[in-house]
Amino acid sequence: MAWSERPAEEAAHFNPAFCGEVISRSARDYTATRGTPIPLALTFLILPLVLHPGTRRVLPSKASTTFESWCASQQDILVGVPERVLALRPVTREALLFLTQLQALQVTRDGISLGPNPMRLPAKPKHTTPEIDEIRRRAGLVGRWFASQPAVAPVLQAMGVTL
Repeated sequence: MAWSERPAEEAAHFNPAFCGEVISRSARDYTATRGTPIPLALTFLILPLVLHPGTRRVLPSKASTTFESWCASQQDILVGVPERVLALRPVTREALLFLTQLQALQVTRDGISLGPNPMRLPAKPKHTTPEIDEIRRRAGLVGRWFASQPAVAPVLQAMGVTL
């Protein structure tokens, strides 16, 4: 759908630049923690976890939180993750395509990493709101948290997402 035809709220929250920034923050922190690009499959979990207010609020405060125990204790909120992944899949794809065209991200066989022209990702941008600040912080946390997991498949399985 053309941007001029999209509802204003959808255009504001799901625009490729903002969603790309959120994914970039996760990719940056994942790579800084693990030293490898973030696997492509995990990028499709980022937006459903950090844009959804209920899920964002229950994300752990530290990336060292045990993933399995957190997932077990949050089953009531995680039940909606697979549907959100499917609903936000086009938004994630659009953000990835947008940033790869700008060379802010690059897609390799190993995953997604920052490109030759990465987005500037200041800790506190000039024009922001408390909700957007929280989304940005949580995106970095999710990147670090995913980086501490031994493999992709158990993360997807714990979230109820199948390939």
